[in-house]
Amino acid sequence: MRPSDSDQPFENDGDEPDELAWNEFDWERYLRRQDESLHKYLACYEQLRAYPERIDEIARLMGWDEESASEFGDANVAEEEADLEPYTLHRNPIYVATQAFYLALTRRWELIASEAANVPQALAVGYLGSLHRGECHALLAVQSVDLGDYTMAICLFKRALAELNDTMALLNSEEPAANGVLARYRADALPRLFDLREIWLRVIGECRAEIARQTRDVEGNDS
Repeated sequence: MRPSDSDQPFENDGDEPDELAWNEFDWERYLRRQDESLHKYLACYEQLRAYPERIDEIARLMGWDEESASEFGDANVAEEEADLEPYTLHRNPIYVATQAFYLALTRRWELIASEAANVPQALAVGYLGSLHRGECHALLAVQSVDLGDYTMAICLFKRALAELNDTMALLNSEEPAANGVLARYRADALPRLFDLREIWLRVIGECRAEIARQTRDVEGNDS
């Protein structure tokens, strides 16, 4: 199946033999490979977490070159052409990075919050809710980028950033500071949250640059 065939679920009479539509097994296998990319990202992060330029270095290890990153995440294009897999949102580098960070933050929180003695109920519920809201805003923003709606993407990323600030505020409250388990979680989580904010701010900057470029093109055509 070629990338251009991803929106054609049924086989046409004129299709070549290698252009058959994917079935549920094909898509499930594809989704599992995308899940593996999240774990690869997290593994790279753990390896490079002390490296100052870790965001860019991880992108290099993931195969996201500068050209594809500046185009808002059409990741591994050469690889797609080689294996004839379709491009979906799951391949977007910003989507992968966002989901990977939230996966790590949520799983560890669920692990420690499952013990009532570790985390007060109000903090356990409030923090998990904040993570969920931030992730939802961010993933909708990435989808808007993929659709070329850069103004909408900026608005959604700004909402995600506001929620991320609330998430960090919860970690910086008095309760985590006085609790050894929470203090260790905070020490691990805050660098990830700061890195996530840096990634989103970069994309917002690229969105603004693209909007400015499109405006100049329109004005140039009108003159």
